[in-house]
Amino acid sequence: MKNQISYIIIAVAIVLLGLIIKAGMDNFSYRDRIVSVRGLAEKEVNANKVTWPIVIKQVGNSLNEIYSAVQKSNSTIIDFLKANGIEDSEISVNAPELVDNRTDRYNSSPIMYNYNLTSVIVVSSSKVDLVRSLIAKQMELLRDGVAIVNGGYQYPVKYEYTDLNSIKPEMIAEATAKAREAGQQFATDSKSRLGKIKTASQGQFSIEDRDENTPYIKKVRVVSNIQFYLED
Repeated sequence: MKNQISYIIIAVAIVLLGLIIKAGMDNFSYRDRIVSVRGLAEKEVNANKVTWPIVIKQVGNSLNEIYSAVQKSNSTIIDFLKANGIEDSEISVNAPELVDNRTDRYNSSPIMYNYNLTSVIVVSSSKVDLVRSLIAKQMELLRDGVAIVNGGYQYPVKYEYTDLNSIKPEMIAEATAKAREAGQQFATDSKSRLGKIKTASQGQFSIEDRDENTPYIKKVRVVSNIQFYLED
């Protein structure tokens, strides 16, 4: 009787061991079957911050005269800005940049003016539409004798989008959903079922100008890389 019980226990153990081995092999095989897909999410947003450098240049042979002319121009510009809705806290005046043309040893041309002074007033504001309208109206300053010069690459108008955290969750969800759609299509084509996520990595968010003509409209982009298990 004891021998029969022992045989039964051994038989049951062998059966259980076989089931465990089979389950392990099935699980190993299942985990080897994965699909890697990418999900892209893009969104256009309006810039919510603008930095506008207003550049003026003054030349002359007398530092006192240049100083007085720049002070007058700066006051006219600030009055113009404040009269059109820009606040004091949004205006800053940079230290002037003075060039003494007489010390330029690489210039062999006759010197018409001894000094060249550059003054920059910077508007930094969240009132993007207002500032854009003032940029279009800046020629009005000519009537008051103030000539605004092109800031070029050194003083460009800069538009930014600073509220990325508010749109991150929905964009990540969209990228994940698109990745799942791609994985589902692959699973369908291979006559499989899409399983759980094995690994997922979120790419960095990028914010770029939509195009060179509308720098105040930004394109936000993120790509998610996800691996799904495939099931029979």
